[in-house]
Amino acid sequence: MKILVCISHVPDTTSKINFTENNTKFDPNGVQFIIGPYDDYALARAIELKESTGSTVTVLNVGTAETEPTIRKALAIGADDAIRVNAEPTDSFFVASQIAEHAKAGGYDLILMGRESIDYNSGAVHGIVGEMLGIPSVSPVMKLEVDGTKVKMAREIEGGKEYVEATLPLVAGCQEPIAEWKIPNMRGIMSAKTKPLKVVDAKAIDSGIKLQKFELPPPKGAVKMISADNVGELVTLLKNEAKVL
Repeated sequence: MKILVCISHVPDTTSKINFTENNTKFDPNGVQFIIGPYDDYALARAIELKESTGSTVTVLNVGTAETEPTIRKALAIGADDAIRVNAEPTDSFFVASQIAEHAKAGGYDLILMGRESIDYNSGAVHGIVGEMLGIPSVSPVMKLEVDGTKVKMAREIEGGKEYVEATLPLVAGCQEPIAEWKIPNMRGIMSAKTKPLKVVDAKAIDSGIKLQKFELPPPKGAVKMISADNVGELVTLLKNEAKVL
């Protein structure tokens, strides 16, 4: 079985985010980048399947040269080889188009990725890839088992879980607890330096989406302390200021 794991290169969750050029461009200065946490779950499950079934695992990232340390970490965790599509990941449609192009050419049986990236949080790429390839797409997948060409999955739904079955090939958007995150060991880190990392040009795609600007959330306001005996004031503030009543 050939597995393709699509990983994103995103700011660490503790990073302070800023924008430049009149809030039209993300400022990467001083930002630590990581593999998208949901993509980490997808990669971990792929490595488990590799170990149990003898599958091969390829990681793919749409990004510029700055993403290569992130890709090398994925190789250190256990992926066999990697592809970097040399382009700025401008939007979900563009990224999905690049993934679909290489997934089709590579003949992959299982395409895994996170349920969403933690920078844009669109949660749309897996669905678009599935549609472009004409294969099933399931998300968010919490459990995934492969038996021959059949894949049994548990996905999170409002108020519970849904159990579904599909046939390979398919796309899955993953989340916890599909697998335990894996930390690269020294042997993995050393071997990652010699594993193949192929850089390819991006396919020309016009998604029709144009970025206008970014906007940071407003700063947190001061806390108002209300006496436990003054329920009337609390209700008034909740109604008129917080507007939750």
